[in-house]
Amino acid sequence: MRSLEDRVAIVTGASSGIGRAVAVAFGQAGARVVLAARGRDALDETARMVREAGGEALACVADVSREEDVAQLFAAALAAHGRVDVLVNNAGVTTSQPIEDMSLDTWRSVVDVNLTGAFLCSREAFRVMKPRRQGRIVNIGSVAAKVPRPDSVPYTTTKHGLSGMTHALALDGRAHGIAVSVLHPGVTESALAAKSGRKFEPGELMKAEDVARVVLLMASLPPEVNFYEGTMFPLSMPLLGRG
Repeated sequence: MRSLEDRVAIVTGASSGIGRAVAVAFGQAGARVVLAARGRDALDETARMVREAGGEALACVADVSREEDVAQLFAAALAAHGRVDVLVNNAGVTTSQPIEDMSLDTWRSVVDVNLTGAFLCSREAFRVMKPRRQGRIVNIGSVAAKVPRPDSVPYTTTKHGLSGMTHALALDGRAHGIAVSVLHPGVTESALAAKSGRKFEPGELMKAEDVARVVLLMASLPPEVNFYEGTMFPLSMPLLGRG
């Protein structure tokens, strides 16, 4: 189904994992997808995949933690398509380190991408969407906002912050036709999972494409409906507590 036919969607962190899967799913649904990430080669590969899926793709190298990069990203989207209908704040980084060994630079590097990046992109999205009185922002959170892993203080903190940002923006956007929501995925096949160094057993990792299916649903709902908050995780994940 072409549920996003001719919609203009910006997807950050689009060079791999969930971001790439979301971009391809949006392309299959007929969207004109603007892709953002820091690495050109992987971003161009995602653009190729989106086009093969039947969508339009514009690749923009951008670091979402840099205000000028975000401004240029949205300017490129507007120059190419004249509007932005959907923003998916997916860009994220992580680290695994005891807090007593953590430098301030490490803390800032995670906060700058995961939280400040989402703020900068959402601010630009509101500036574009408010005059048109319509738009949708989907933030990619994490089950870490509910149940953290050990040695993950910056990542967990930013995902809590992203959840709070979602709630505040959903309220601020409501009167202007802007729906803001957050999806908290569990462990998913991605560069972040690979970076963790953990060995995962079969069934312990979700496929990025399954997460993308939910993001597509959230993005393609009627404008008067908001899928406000959701959590998904592998069935075997011990998130639910005692058996």
